[in-house]
Amino acid sequence: MFRIPLAIVGSLALIVGSARADWPLFRGDALMTGVGTAKLPDKLQERWSFKTGDGKRTGGIEGAPAVVGGVVYVASFDKNLYALELASGKLKWKTKLGYMKASPAVKDGRIYIGDLDGKFYCLNANDGKVLWTFEAGAEIQAGANFHGPNVIFGSHDSNLYCLSPKGEKVWTTAVDGPINAAAAIVGDKTFATGCSDGILHVIDAKNGKELGTLDLRGQSVSTAAVVGDQFFASMVTNQVVGADLKSLKPVWAFEAAKRQQPFYSSPAVAAGLVVAGSRDNKVYAIDAKTGAEKWSFLTKGQVDASPVIVGDRVYVGCLSDEGNFYVLELKSGKLIQELELDAPVTGSVAVGGDCILVGTDRGTLYCLGKK
Repeated sequence: MFRIPLAIVGSLALIVGSARADWPLFRGDALMTGVGTAKLPDKLQERWSFKTGDGKRTGGIEGAPAVVGGVVYVASFDKNLYALELASGKLKWKTKLGYMKASPAVKDGRIYIGDLDGKFYCLNANDGKVLWTFEAGAEIQAGANFHGPNVIFGSHDSNLYCLSPKGEKVWTTAVDGPINAAAAIVGDKTFATGCSDGILHVIDAKNGKELGTLDLRGQSVSTAAVVGDQFFASMVTNQVVGADLKSLKPVWAFEAAKRQQPFYSSPAVAAGLVVAGSRDNKVYAIDAKTGAEKWSFLTKGQVDASPVIVGDRVYVGCLSDEGNFYVLELKSGKLIQELELDAPVTGSVAVGGDCILVGTDRGTLYCLGKK
């Protein structure tokens, strides 16, 4: 039986709340909830934009940026990792690595990210200098997470890796199928999911030993969220699943009433709602306890980007050619604002202190807040 001690949950909540002015990981926190606490304006405006790409190679931003200490770190498909001033969008440095779809993860003045050649990099956050490189056996699309001083990430070679701050292997755990998703971490437990076998593996983060499994009854490639003893995963087999981590059993599975399509979008969880986007062009809000649909919102394109919840609002883009980006009321799904960016939005949102950041398939990073 797996149970998260209340003391750990409480301490994590304090840590997450105090650090939420930063967004150091793909989904903002170690639990991968996709929730921010920024003070955002009623109407978003373009504060600045930054174009990646060098004229010869087109950029494309698929991961979420990281925001730490007033600096934005974003990876582009032009092979560069960029550091920008959050206030102005001014370039601080860029470092050429490899084709990257993963989101950067930041801890203790270092940036961690993998590329599609299977290389995992540790860089100095101040100047972008590569401190060390670790080679996995296949491409890395998943963002990293942290357990104490160590960094944990998955690869398409079907391994979940734990490395020391020096890049030394602490442990490796193999699963059946490629790992596409960032691993949530709660206390000394981590999870290998986003695997093609449809199995959630509960793993001891100290030594990599498997503690149990949960059959999600379908395939998932997105990052799952953990809230208390609940686990929420989006499925490419057209469902969103809510599971109990104490019994390691699914509690509910949501499917759209009509024209079911895959969920590639990672869920965001807040206020008793699980919010995820689908390839049926809709964003859904689902009751976290029952799996019942609370509302849905029809966008102008497939929704692969992962929504983020800030306060009483949901922020999410879609794959329309016009680059439609939406602000929705969390309680009802009512449209509050719609913006047009320069291209389809595959990239997920990061949250700054008073702004949000999102990239497009054309390689443009937008900072949206108040001018």
